[in-house]
Amino acid sequence: MRKAAALAAVAVVAAAAAIAVRQRLREAKRWARVAAVLSDLQERCVAPAARLLQVSDAMDVEMRAGLASEDGSKLKMLVTYVDSLPSGDEKGLFYALDLGGTNFRVLRVQLGGKEQRVIKQESVGVSIPQHLMSRSSHELFDFIAAALAKFVASEGEDYHLPEGTQRELGFTFSFPVKQTSISSGTLIKWTKGFAIEEMVGKDIVAELNEAIKRQGLVMKVSTLVNDTVGTLAAGRYVDNDTMVAVILGTGTNAAYIEHGDAIPKWHAPLPKSGDMVINMEWGNFKSAHLPLTEFDQALDAESLNPGEQVYGVALDIQ
Repeated sequence: MRKAAALAAVAVVAAAAAIAVRQRLREAKRWARVAAVLSDLQERCVAPAARLLQVSDAMDVEMRAGLASEDGSKLKMLVTYVDSLPSGDEKGLFYALDLGGTNFRVLRVQLGGKEQRVIKQESVGVSIPQHLMSRSSHELFDFIAAALAKFVASEGEDYHLPEGTQRELGFTFSFPVKQTSISSGTLIKWTKGFAIEEMVGKDIVAELNEAIKRQGLVMKVSTLVNDTVGTLAAGRYVDNDTMVAVILGTGTNAAYIEHGDAIPKWHAPLPKSGDMVINMEWGNFKSAHLPLTEFDQALDAESLNPGEQVYGVALDIQ
């Protein structure tokens, strides 16, 4: 009886061991499949130094082509009309509006020159209702101008200006724009979920200035910049060696300081500084050397502008 019981116990242990071995084998196979998938994905996404150099060389070619002609490259290489950047000596009261996505920010700042720098600043963020992103330009800019008017009305005595003084507004507009002066520019296309087609090809500054007038606000846009240009200016304000700014957010872009004589498409007299800030719009960069997976392609297919801003898609995925 004892022998039979012992044999039964041995059989149970052996069976349990066999089950455990099978489970471990199945688990090992599953992990092997997972490892194979990850290895395949890594191989498709990897960017070794040699490939990065190829991408860099391809971008250099596109940059030169974009500087030479308006339609010569996937990179717009937009002339910003900004030929000088902050030095840190600036003094006075300044206002800014930053529209870069589903939110915008309004700001006022008192600058005191190199000794005092930023004396005081206040800002407020405002969310844009979803429906205004695809309705009409009047509705969108009236909403923004109303927020501006409310912000100005809230300022204290520290920011008080003599009655009738026109407030100057710097407008950071983080969408592709072909600038025609330091304070004007036509919208090339919307990105980041906006789809107000009637605005494409129109002067966004004129639209905002009209909305400001409708609010009865004594203010006008004196400067129009892309967010990369604004970032470059902010960097230059604290460090005179700053030459390039890069944005990595909802989208990606870069701006840098170029020599005026290296811009063949610039036909106007060279600025006194000899330099010009260029807004690259590098999100639209494409290259056969840039690794794209099926995930990049799926995301691109679902975007508002399939086939465009692919460089930004690739950076977001990887």
